[in-house]
Amino acid sequence: MTTTLTPTGASAQEPRRTRRLRRPKAARAGGTLHAGPLAYAVLVLFSLGSLFPLVWTAIAASRDNNRLAETPPPFWFGSNLAHNLNVAWNDANLGKAFLNTTFVAGVSAATVVFLSTIAGFAFAKLRFKGRNALMLIVIGTMMVPPQLSIIPLYMMVAKLDWTDQLQAVILPSLVSAFGVFFMRQYLMQALPDELIEAARVDGASSWRVVWHIVFPAARPAMAVLGMLMFVQAWNDFLWPFLVLTQNGNPTVQVAVSALGRGYTPDQSLIMAGALLGTLPLLLVFAVFGKQIVGGIMQGAVKG
Repeated sequence: MTTTLTPTGASAQEPRRTRRLRRPKAARAGGTLHAGPLAYAVLVLFSLGSLFPLVWTAIAASRDNNRLAETPPPFWFGSNLAHNLNVAWNDANLGKAFLNTTFVAGVSAATVVFLSTIAGFAFAKLRFKGRNALMLIVIGTMMVPPQLSIIPLYMMVAKLDWTDQLQAVILPSLVSAFGVFFMRQYLMQALPDELIEAARVDGASSWRVVWHIVFPAARPAMAVLGMLMFVQAWNDFLWPFLVLTQNGNPTVQVAVSALGRGYTPDQSLIMAGALLGTLPLLLVFAVFGKQIVGGIMQGAVKG
């Protein structure tokens, strides 16, 4: 006669407990999490809310000023889009403004990325006296409102006879405290000290370390910073409006602001100019957005 022993106590409950604590298939390694209807509804709602200003700008640019003044306002496209875009392009001198803004934004973004990467590397990896104090000063400059520096900066530009010249817009944007802080934080995590020490052992100078180690490691962050600085320089209005003129060397924002002058501003032309000024940024994001996001994720995994 065979006797079967049945486990008792904690041993008997262990298989059941294991089955009860087993993770669902979607949460296992390699599984795929599926979003529910509520998640899709929230994403669609936020996407529509984000696109509404751009869509409304295009709708207003396709109407005339009288139709925009009616109640309720139009919620669909009209037939005047091509005409309004053509008038805004010619009246605001947007062709020259686009060239000026591209040059100013490109030079500013490239210079900020280059100088911020070098300074960020120095603050992140080099050891020197007063490093922390200097970093606090750099961060402190971010707390100062930029409007406080407009008057002394304008006096300096006027003394140099740079009014209505592009260097008056480029010079104040060559260095960014945010860029230095951004690159410092990234390089502290993404750049191992062992790489720098190995390069030092091989006899590499500081500049060679920067060119062959720092710049390749910081490429994802440099792309993001360059995009942010380019958009900031493209959208800057107050300072270019003070030192540039619409008939001289206007940027896009200065040129578009000229469309709103007059006793009764034509809102449709203003919206057409704003739409033209926004399209290059949308094109840049559409072409390079995927590469930038991929660079961010690659840098995050490496770090």
